[in-house]
Amino acid sequence: MLRLTTRARRVSVRRFSSGNLPTLSRLTPEADNLLDRVRVLATRGRLKEALSLFYAIIEADEKPRPHCHQTYATLFHECARHGRLREGLCLHRHMVAHNPMNRPDTFVTNHLINMYCKFGHLDYAHQLFDEMPHRNLVSWTALISGYAQREHSSECFRLFSAMLAECRPNEFAFASVLSSCREGEGRFGRQVHALALKMCLDACLYVANTLIMMYNKCHGGNEAWSVFNSMEYRNTVTWNSMIAAFQFHGLGARGIDLFIQMHHMGISFDRATLLSVFTSFCESADKEMKACFRFCLQLHCLTVKTGFLSEVKVATALMKAYSDLGGNAVDCYRVFLETSCHRDIVSWTSIMTIFAERDPERALLLFSQLCQEGLAPDWYTFSIVLKACAGLVTERHAAAVHSRVIKSGFEGDTVLTNSLIHAYARCASISMSKKVFDEIEERDVVSWNSMLKAYALHGRAREALHLFSEMNLEPDSATLVALLCACSHAGLVEDGIKIFDCMRENYGIVPQIDHYACMVDMYGRAGKIHEAEKLIGQMPMEPDSVVWSALLGSCKKHGETGLAKLASDKLKELEPRSSLGYVQMSNIYYSSGKFNEAVRKEPGLSWIEIGNRVHEFASGGCRHPDREVICSKLDGLIRQLKEMGYVPETSLSLHDIEEEQKEENLYRHSEKLALMYFIMNEGSLHPCGSVIKIIKNISICVDCHNFMKLASDLLQKEIVVRDSNRFHHFNDGICSCNDYW
Repeated sequence: MLRLTTRARRVSVRRFSSGNLPTLSRLTPEADNLLDRVRVLATRGRLKEALSLFYAIIEADEKPRPHCHQTYATLFHECARHGRLREGLCLHRHMVAHNPMNRPDTFVTNHLINMYCKFGHLDYAHQLFDEMPHRNLVSWTALISGYAQREHSSECFRLFSAMLAECRPNEFAFASVLSSCREGEGRFGRQVHALALKMCLDACLYVANTLIMMYNKCHGGNEAWSVFNSMEYRNTVTWNSMIAAFQFHGLGARGIDLFIQMHHMGISFDRATLLSVFTSFCESADKEMKACFRFCLQLHCLTVKTGFLSEVKVATALMKAYSDLGGNAVDCYRVFLETSCHRDIVSWTSIMTIFAERDPERALLLFSQLCQEGLAPDWYTFSIVLKACAGLVTERHAAAVHSRVIKSGFEGDTVLTNSLIHAYARCASISMSKKVFDEIEERDVVSWNSMLKAYALHGRAREALHLFSEMNLEPDSATLVALLCACSHAGLVEDGIKIFDCMRENYGIVPQIDHYACMVDMYGRAGKIHEAEKLIGQMPMEPDSVVWSALLGSCKKHGETGLAKLASDKLKELEPRSSLGYVQMSNIYYSSGKFNEAVRKEPGLSWIEIGNRVHEFASGGCRHPDREVICSKLDGLIRQLKEMGYVPETSLSLHDIEEEQKEENLYRHSEKLALMYFIMNEGSLHPCGSVIKIIKNISICVDCHNFMKLASDLLQKEIVVRDSNRFHHFNDGICSCNDYW
């Protein structure tokens, strides 16, 4: 039993010391005044003072008093409201100790049930409920609401059914049991809806709003819309629920239209409304990009006028909407700057997410600023930063973030270690990927998949197959995609066929479209074009753009112009905005001499890190200030390589220029310029023997591939080129892909 100390009594009872507090049984008016004072203190948030004074009063009283019940109820209510579980438990023990022969009345017990439900102690609440000699509507509703808040739907329905035998449920009981419905439990929700109709409670705003949310979770937008349309009176919650329902079911355009209708009717909106509408943009962006972007601008203005942009969640949702609609990252950053006084870790992570793929360096700079402001990154922030690292040239940035992960105590987080495997692999450090993988104590299937994908990316199919043989978990669909991809890039057709044919029997995995795409790519790379075409015809689902792209790439490699035209047309139908089909067909037409049907392509770009700074090169070198010096030095290197047998591959050069000009164009490809710039700065900025790492935005051409092989032999250096498809490790005149890419 909790006993009040003398010091606590002196602090709490201002007009009476613990020694001279009058006997309250003889001073009932005085006791009532003090109890009123307790309730006032509690409701004003001064819970500690209220409890101390109350304990002092009870200790001084000669016998339990019935007028304390209201005070107990108030104190239990305030303990629940302020999240003070420890104080609530002590108060409960105190009440039991000072009323050993009497059970608390129904009013007090209802507040106790509510308090324990708020703290998630449903067993305690249910025990009190079962022990009540008399229960009323509030008792049932409080317990049902407690189970609903913890999403214990089956217990909610059981209690609600039992309640019908004792009393008539009110709108709050209906709303509680409806809110507990989960996906797949719509049948129970319908039954409750039917009962609400019989009792004429469906027209109650509180119940109707919950019905919309229930149908949204359990059935679909149409039934939620039926409830919405039948409502005579609606409030902001009603509109918000319906907009959220449309958004949840991928009907973003209808959600936006409903918001426009809501605004035109003069109905006020709140933060929840804006969050749903901003999220709705991504649902309808593909079909109505321009219209959505224009409306997003208008809604941006509205959030500024109404002051909602100062709320972090709204600003974060607005940034994501701009990003989903193809907006400029700079525009998103401006929105981020407008929330300078209210930024939290979520808003920082959101803006970093936008820059992670578009401008990885900017994402890392933002991460540095975040840390300088004293905010602690969480695991999701770290995962986004590692995603940015994966887009950079070297592993230096990944290693720096790795050290921060360890310092922050996340080194045991499996999600982050999986991200580290991917980041190191994308930064050309397959050895670090393996080191991280080996150090994981509890690997999940994603850990194994990440390492298998890393091997596939670097053309190490044999290592991938060996690792798969050691896998101690059941593989999933992604595991087999990684394996098939590894076999495809290395030309291990027989191994790939065995894996594909036994997927269902050995692992219980039905081949999906990704697996078929890998097989089409595998057959195509090996020159088995007709086998690839036959497999596409046998697919149990419609081929997607990835499948047709794989076939098109194979046709380009092996000169199958007729079939390539079919694949290109299919690709254009599925992705009319993508340039891939046009570019691939252009290459095929050039190779086959049909120059009039070819199109001019955007120049390739390459990046290389020199002295902790990333330099960008475009084909032709026009973007770099040192172009003249680089080209002059490069000409000398080319002369040396020609002596070793280098012959420019001019078959893909423009047809309407002289042969000499064709060679000149090949000499100025972006990866060649990047390599030369590295060599020029090697003495002062790079240690001897360092690996040369180059990133390219498109697939490396045949000429540059031959060039890099000979250059690695001449320079006696490893040259790593990461193109749009994979890594090429050039060493001693040989590429890791064995000229199979």
